[in-house]
Amino acid sequence: MNGSRITAIGHYQPAKVLTNEELAGMVDTSDEWITSRVGIRTRHIAGPDEPVDELAAHAAAKALATAGLTPADIDLVLVATSTAVDRSPNMAARVAARLGIPGPAVIDVNVVCAGFTHALATADHTVRAGAARRALVIGADKMSEVTDWNDRTTCVLVGDGAGAAVVEASEQPGIAPVLWGSVPEMGNAVRIEGQPARFAQEGQSVYRWATTRLPPLAREACERAGLTPEDLAAVVLHQANLRIIEPLAQKIGAVNAVVARDVTDSGNTSAASIPLAFSKLVEQGVLSTGDPVLLFGFGGNLSYAGQVVRCP
Repeated sequence: MNGSRITAIGHYQPAKVLTNEELAGMVDTSDEWITSRVGIRTRHIAGPDEPVDELAAHAAAKALATAGLTPADIDLVLVATSTAVDRSPNMAARVAARLGIPGPAVIDVNVVCAGFTHALATADHTVRAGAARRALVIGADKMSEVTDWNDRTTCVLVGDGAGAAVVEASEQPGIAPVLWGSVPEMGNAVRIEGQPARFAQEGQSVYRWATTRLPPLAREACERAGLTPEDLAAVVLHQANLRIIEPLAQKIGAVNAVVARDVTDSGNTSAASIPLAFSKLVEQGVLSTGDPVLLFGFGGNLSYAGQVVRCP
């Protein structure tokens, strides 16, 4: 096999929905203030009895069912998350246990909002090298658990959820070479730290970086796939802010692409945001099998990773 591809994708969100109007009763904010600055209207919030690995397992089970696979068909589980409570067992091991996957390699990837695209690249490399036959790649975060609900600058942003993809060997590559890196001097721009751990960010710094540096990086990711932005059927960015997401396709010249705007309904779900938004586009029938889709994550560290994939 010369490459790997995504053969199925799935997502999961908790049932509880928190609206902007409800947030306005908790902190000094309003629906107009939130939507005008970040474009978010609602977000899903997990309950105290819904840990990260449960969110991840629901999304993974959906992806497996879509692919017509059983847990025994998987030999690598990668979970991208930055909200794992315990150091060990990791989230990948817990997901494997929940699903009954026998004897997989289990790896957590903590690159915050760029976690899923990093994990997807890692799965691609591993499968192509022959070290794994078929992988589950999951992005899952419970941001509500690391949020200060008295801080109106951050609590209005976050949501909980998970998205998962099945990656397996393919004669024709369906996952293009990744473009990844970081800006270490901006490592503190997005943080989850302290006791108890709390999410904080320098929003303006991240916004300026994303709106100026992201377009040329996105174009380079397309070049690594041997495509131009005009060839893209969809652009799925990390769902951080609608004011970052909406102008990107225009700036890079992706004139024929659908732009994922799931942030409006789901908020910022960190590592879950890209697979969550991608899965919804597939489920809604917006994309066709084989369509080229640009995935690009950015956030904590300040890390970024992007690649063009073929729609399952």
